Amino acid sequence: MISNMILISIGNMKYFKTIAILLLCIAASINALSQPVANYRWTTIETKGTPTGRHENSMVEYKGKFYLLGGRGINPVDVYDPKTNSWEAKSKSPIQIHHFQAVVYNDAIYLIGAMTGGYPKEPALENIWIYYPETDKWVKGPEIPEARRRGGAGTVIYNDKIYMACGIKIGHTSGTNNYFDSYDLKTGEWKQLTDAPHVRDHVPAIVVDDKLWLVGGRNTSVHFEDNFGAFFNAVEPNVDYYDFKKEQWFTLKETLPIATAAGSLVNIGKKLLYIGGEGLQAQAYNNTQCLDLETGKWSQMAALNTGRHGTGAVVHDNKIYTVAGSPVKGGGELTSMEVFAADHQWKSLFNGK
Repeated sequence: MISNMILISIGNMKYFKTIAILLLCIAASINALSQPVANYRWTTIETKGTPTGRHENSMVEYKGKFYLLGGRGINPVDVYDPKTNSWEAKSKSPIQIHHFQAVVYNDAIYLIGAMTGGYPKEPALENIWIYYPETDKWVKGPEIPEARRRGGAGTVIYNDKIYMACGIKIGHTSGTNNYFDSYDLKTGEWKQLTDAPHVRDHVPAIVVDDKLWLVGGRNTSVHFEDNFGAFFNAVEPNVDYYDFKKEQWFTLKETLPIATAAGSLVNIGKKLLYIGGEGLQAQAYNNTQCLDLETGKWSQMAALNTGRHGTGAVVHDNKIYTVAGSPVKGGGELTSMEVFAADHQWKSLFNGK
């Protein structure tokens, strides 16, 4: 009897020891996966194949793959599969579509708030363009009200509507504004909403917790008689957000520490990360600037390996991916991809390469 009890006790000890080890492993795994963004760094990765170099394009995620669309010139849709670390080229856009922020809704990618044509008087698109990833087809969508057409606008999806904020009417010449509009994807209704607090273009937007955020951008309508490109320094440091519940705009007390235009904007772990951008200096900016949405404070994260502007970024599996864009002020075309992650994340994904 006593020996049986001893055996049972030993068995229980082994059982509890095993459970304890499993719990420690799970805790370690959870801790590893919840590394603070401050511990992340950018890694340039080698991919199977490369996308077409481009800038003033957009990148979005659709069903686990990343879609690189538009940019100056007529480019193919390049699709990146993070599972295979490979690129695949799809059909080309019917026309030039650049300076825009694509959005995903149901089975389609919508391109709105964009420009077409060549610098510097690029006209704004007259219609929404729609790309269907499943069939690799482009469709010319609804007409945009003439008075509200512009490019370089911040665009988001919220409750079955596309919201478009700010932008510029005529390329890089004139018409920077603070317009705010919605397009109902179910009814086709356009609505003019309350103007944003600041005029700006070349601005990304994002929705987090029922708020639309505008970070970065500039007034490209600013020109001097002896300096047409004075707009490069006419950046907007104020951070505006629209509260959908209150139907009201607000301006954050803390301004963007290093103000640029045409950066990428993502949300990860209750933080907004504004990446790269374009400004007065000759090279594109490589800063990763982090806004803590709970404190309203900014901090600087690890820098990009290659400064870039005029592209997008995607958050996938707790990592941030960015590709393409321009490495210099004005034009330039990158093909490189960088991933922002903790060491264990990218090493496990790419075998340390």
